[in-house]
Amino acid sequence: MPPLFTIGYEQVSAPAVLDTLAQAGVGLLVHVRAVAASRRAGFSKSLLAAGVASRGIDYLHLRGLGTPAEGRQAARTGRYDEMRRIFAEHLATPTAQEQLDELAGLTAAGRAVCLLCYERHPEHCHRQIIADLICERVGVKVEHLAAPPV
Repeated sequence: MPPLFTIGYEQVSAPAVLDTLAQAGVGLLVHVRAVAASRRAGFSKSLLAAGVASRGIDYLHLRGLGTPAEGRQAARTGRYDEMRRIFAEHLATPTAQEQLDELAGLTAAGRAVCLLCYERHPEHCHRQIIADLICERVGVKVEHLAAPPV
């Protein structure tokens, strides 16, 4: 089984992320941000979906696995423990649980899945929490990808 990949797009270009995903053999990019809009060129939902499709990679937005607004604010100001607490509470919601189950099923099916969020460093991002939960459920390893910064 392939590992569960993660990647952040902070300080990188869309082409660099697409190249990194393709080189890793990713088959499905799962956008785990609550809001799939972005001020960074190429990272809003429709542009990102088109970009990965041009590389033969499928796209899925799991909005229910995004961090609530107050958690995003905590992360932006470096309050990572608070972000983790807020996100843990969010993960207990039915929507988040359903989408975790969906993600676990996709990963268990042997797809090369990559979680995408903004934060460059996974240890400061909720995608690390998601990856740890999925890896524990499915029995795969996590591999954090990093595109070269601009």
